[in-house]
Amino acid sequence: MSGNPYQDDRGNRDRSITKPDGQGSVIGAAGGGKAQPAPGNPFLIGHEMTGGYGRGADILHGCTIAVERGEIAVIVGPNGAGKSTAMKAVFGMLDLRKGHVMLDNEDITRLSPQDRVVKGMGFVPQTHNIFTSMTVEENLEMGAFIRRDDFSETMEQVYHLFPILKDKRRQAAGELSGGQRQQVAVGRALMTKPKVLMLDEPTAGVSPIVMDELFDRIIEVARTGIPILMVEQNARQALEIADKGYVLVQGANAFAGTGKELLADDDVRKSFLGG
Repeated sequence: MSGNPYQDDRGNRDRSITKPDGQGSVIGAAGGGKAQPAPGNPFLIGHEMTGGYGRGADILHGCTIAVERGEIAVIVGPNGAGKSTAMKAVFGMLDLRKGHVMLDNEDITRLSPQDRVVKGMGFVPQTHNIFTSMTVEENLEMGAFIRRDDFSETMEQVYHLFPILKDKRRQAAGELSGGQRQQVAVGRALMTKPKVLMLDEPTAGVSPIVMDELFDRIIEVARTGIPILMVEQNARQALEIADKGYVLVQGANAFAGTGKELLADDDVRKSFLGG
């Protein structure tokens, strides 16, 4: 494969600070079983998930989230709604008391997060998502830890997607701006060549212009066929780029639909989008 697979004509064409030329932590284990065949499901689905952390009270209550190939699915809702917990449940960072998780027609409910990465899940947590003392390039190389093939082409694709990272590839990642650090984190996840990319609040703490740029790059990745499941506090902006949206309240599904449907829904707008 040649060129940049993370760029096509469905992305935003604006010239931004990170694409001036227009180019295109600690993980806890849960379970330890084997994946089982489960045909006829969405590409990734956490189905009727109920559970919490350790022996604590349930945070999720029958929550269901799913994403298909090439889709951007966004999870939004008020603070404390269980958005990040739902994401972590899909990734295996807490045990489910009810429900199951399936990826590419396999039941992965009992697999550890490490095993899910091998199965093709790329996960970018909100914080502690880079190695600050390592260079940008070393961070990307760490992302390829499960690969045994030549990953130089993938690294070049990441550099095409985020040109600023190539310029700063010898610089310590901890010296970068918040938006650039997020690009390192996403790039590191892409180095695994994931089947699905999961992002926990990728635009937290960045400026509006950087948020728009990150969303543009997320669109480009999705248009290559990689499903993206994303938790976002910037609900309106996230739903504008979403193929599918889920509004969670107290760990349960309150609303679900396309991004456009949720943006047009009076109850959603009044309760979660500021009217």
